Amino acid sequence: MLTRREALAGASALAAAAGLGGLPAFAQTVETLRIFVPAAPGGGWDQTARAMENALRATQLIKTAQITNVGGAGGAVGLPQFINQWKGQGNSLMVAGLVMVGSLIANKSQFSLSQVTPIARLTGEYQALVVPAGSRFKTAKEFVDALKADPSKVPVAGGSAGGTDHILIGMIAQAVGVPAAKISYVAFAGGGPATAAILGNQVAAGVSGYGEFAEQIKAGKMRLLAISAPTRQPGIDAPTLKEQGVDVELANWRGVFAPPGVSDADRKAMTDMVLKMAASKEWADICAKQDWTQITLAGDEFGKYIAGETERIRTILKELGLA
Repeated sequence: MLTRREALAGASALAAAAGLGGLPAFAQTVETLRIFVPAAPGGGWDQTARAMENALRATQLIKTAQITNVGGAGGAVGLPQFINQWKGQGNSLMVAGLVMVGSLIANKSQFSLSQVTPIARLTGEYQALVVPAGSRFKTAKEFVDALKADPSKVPVAGGSAGGTDHILIGMIAQAVGVPAAKISYVAFAGGGPATAAILGNQVAAGVSGYGEFAEQIKAGKMRLLAISAPTRQPGIDAPTLKEQGVDVELANWRGVFAPPGVSDADRKAMTDMVLKMAASKEWADICAKQDWTQITLAGDEFGKYIAGETERIRTILKELGLA
């Protein structure tokens, strides 16, 4: 049987080769790559930027990188700076993801990801729906039936209001005919407090990235009801929401964007460089170590994906009363 590392590496190669018209041409070595991270050091986007630097240097696609962090409001503070001050800089990339889409909408920002240049979606983490080990819910269907009966009696723990966790539970409600605004969602500032609330039976269920709960699931302290992936995932022993009659999938994806105003040649060079990195063993090893699922999508197709995600998230946030 394949190990999770082997499966992830294979998925990366197939995604790059089959989904993107073959492996990209070899890019020339970039002297200095500037990476803009619209978040504080230490978080997921920052980890992605530093992992990219390591992989790009190891594959000799760049000589060095300069990382700039500008945190605040899920990327809503940093994005205007990237748009206005980094315009036309062809040796630059910004790391961002699903959280920024929701944050820009919730903060009613005048800026959006349509104003930057999509290069590639790189990784995703699927969300996990969990309950305490002693819960009466054995399947996602049982959870959904209780939600439909009375959503006020099924409190769900997750991250900040309007974030990925909140969005997923809103999508689940929407899919099964429950008004999203009636969900009893308990927002926590971090994964630790949310986990404590679930383990302490203070809530009926919890939602977060699988990695946040993996240790508790493996220890038998939580029961994993479902993941929000399109298909079952290597190394995760749980059915998808779709398998259990809930037509929802959601990946907390991360990707990279060039500034607005870059030339076609610079855009192609950045895309080729990132795709070569994504197809490398060095990147596959990093993703396996971090438990990141590779969901590579590049160029115009990535741009279309962003547009669709923006409208989908806007609809859910409106139903949740957050947009």
